[in-house]
Amino acid sequence: MTEYIDVDVRPVLRAGEEPFSVIMSALASLAPGQGLRLYATFKPIPLFSVMANKGFAHSEQELEGGEWEVLFTPVEAGPEQAPVAVTASPFGNWPEPAVKLDSRDLDPPEPMVRILAAADQLGPGQTLSALLRREPVFLFPQLEKRGFRWLGGFLPDGATYELTVRAPS
Repeated sequence: MTEYIDVDVRPVLRAGEEPFSVIMSALASLAPGQGLRLYATFKPIPLFSVMANKGFAHSEQELEGGEWEVLFTPVEAGPEQAPVAVTASPFGNWPEPAVKLDSRDLDPPEPMVRILAAADQLGPGQTLSALLRREPVFLFPQLEKRGFRWLGGFLPDGATYELTVRAPS
């Protein structure tokens, strides 16, 4: 089980300051195997790629008032290990994906169009997984608007983003 160190940058953000150095300082102080639990006033989407490049998967949860809690979990990637999918969820255990899409060879906006179409076909509580070339930042608001929850992160190869989407129950 990963032990998480809490980093609350909400006061820094409310003061109009940049929290990146605070986050990187906390990251540098982590012991091997420790993760980071970040609290922010917004979903820190740009940070997801930075942390993925440093070997951390993420899962996020919206808190009251539009604030966010994000767990950054270290991903071990030895040559003998298979890629690790981001399936740890603050929302509980999610079922195996009913639909699997590989959209790595598609140009935008086709991955978003296909994922939304497939998501609309899911039954209550079902999930889909999709492999992409990049983090689908324009897809996230569309999923949220439709009531879907999602988890995502870069796989250890650093080039493949895996997204898991769950239909409302």
